Amino acid sequence: MAKNLQLVANNPPVTGAPPRPLGPHGMALWQSVNGQYQIEDAAGIEFLVTACQALDRAEALKTQIDADGAVIRTKAGLKDHPGLKHEIAARSLCIRTLARLGLDLEPLHSGPGRPAGAGYRS
Repeated sequence: MAKNLQLVANNPPVTGAPPRPLGPHGMALWQSVNGQYQIEDAAGIEFLVTACQALDRAEALKTQIDADGAVIRTKAGLKDHPGLKHEIAARSLCIRTLARLGLDLEPLHSGPGRPAGAGYRS
């Protein structure tokens, strides 16, 4: 007796919603990257959500720094805002994580060499 076989679709997972809550800046990055690239593996999704969370943290720190000022007056004199180094670190984490995903590479051009008309003009 022959077995009835069923057709099983191998659809890629839908990455519409992030696995963890994101703020407005992180969600905008999530939607932008998912609109341009297909990140389907678990590690790639984790990298992307980490980059988005780092961007949210950097923007929250930026808001606080903008409210307080980049330089704070103390008894010892003027000092950098304590959140500056943390904002820079969060932005750096975001950029490095996107680079690890390979999203920092320029797309290939249609042909070799410089674009037409980009040379020296006298």
